[in-house]
This record gives sequence, structure tokens and C-alpha cells, in this order.
Amino acid sequence: MTYPSTTRWPPLAYALIGLGLIIAAAFTLYAMGQPLICRCGTVKLWQGDVMSAENSQQLVDWYSPSHLIHGLLFYGLLWLIARRRSRGLRALIALLIECGWEILENSPIIIDRYREATISLGYRGDSVINSVSDITFMLIGFALAARLPVAVSIILAIALELVVGYMIRDNLTLNIIMLIWPLEAVRTWQAGG
Repeated sequence: MTYPSTTRWPPLAYALIGLGLIIAAAFTLYAMGQPLICRCGTVKLWQGDVMSAENSQQLVDWYSPSHLIHGLLFYGLLWLIARRRSRGLRALIALLIECGWEILENSPIIIDRYREATISLGYRGDSVINSVSDITFMLIGFALAARLPVAVSIILAIALELVVGYMIRDNLTLNIIMLIWPLEAVRTWQAGG
């Protein structure tokens, strides 16, 4: 059955489907062997040391802004290609993409790629709570983009990239570059050289 572009589901339907997607991603990650919480056995709100074994294990870390930027970008892209669809449906599409990325990011092929191409030599993937937090940050970014003027969304994304890049010598842009086309000069700079 196809729905015309004007069909809108009740907000609760979008919320329940979205929650189901997040739960399915969490169960998938756990089934793949990712720990529910940090391998250290504690749960912290913030982990600021990117060279720590707790990086990508706690609720929020320096990579959380990258996921917020995902939401800003997904909103813009989906507005361009599917603006006649409801915002709720576009949010579900963005959520599906982000959940898919979290699963792919925690697969052996991507974990090994991070170890090989970046300075994340000891990276073992995300904890399930970190992945769910990352997905939540994407949803926050999507919601912000839906409410903010386009120029403010762009400024926010650039500001986050610059701040995170300055603080940890990494950000979404560098992460993508190093996964696709690793540059030794970037790796040296990221290592503090």
C-alpha cells in the first residue's frame, strides 16, 4: 500500500517505530559482541580522554558532536530529496541510516579500518549505551535542524567541527577522510607530531 505524500501518521506512531529501531540496533550490537556498558564496568556521563580505553564506551564523548552533525546533515539532505514527506517519516529514515551506521561502525571491518588508518590503535568499538547515545545525538541534531534557520544549522555544524578539531585533533570531517583516504600527514598531526 502506498501513501500519498500528504499522509501523516500520529506522532505516537513515529515515536514507537523510532523506539523500535533504536531497540533493534541495541540488540543487534549486543548480539555482535559489543558490551552493554563500558568494559571497565562503570557508567559515566562524560569521557573526555580520547586515548582512554573508555572512549566510545561512556554516554557522551568528544565524538558525540559528530552525531549531532549527522542529524543536521540528514535533515538537510532529506529535506532536499523528500521534502514532500512528513517530518516524522524523514526522521525515521534518518534514524534508520544512523542505526545502520552504528551497526556497521561496530563491525570487524570498520573497527579494523579505524585501527589501521587512524590513531585509534586500541579501538574495539562502542558500548551499546554509547551507540544509543550517538543515535540520540543524531535525533537532537535532526530536531535542531528542523527548527533552526539553515544558516544557524550550518554555523553550528562548522563551529562543532572547529571546536572538536581543536580540542582532540579529530572531528567528523577528519574521521571520514581517514577512513576513506588515510593521509600520513593527518595521522602524524593527530598523534601530536
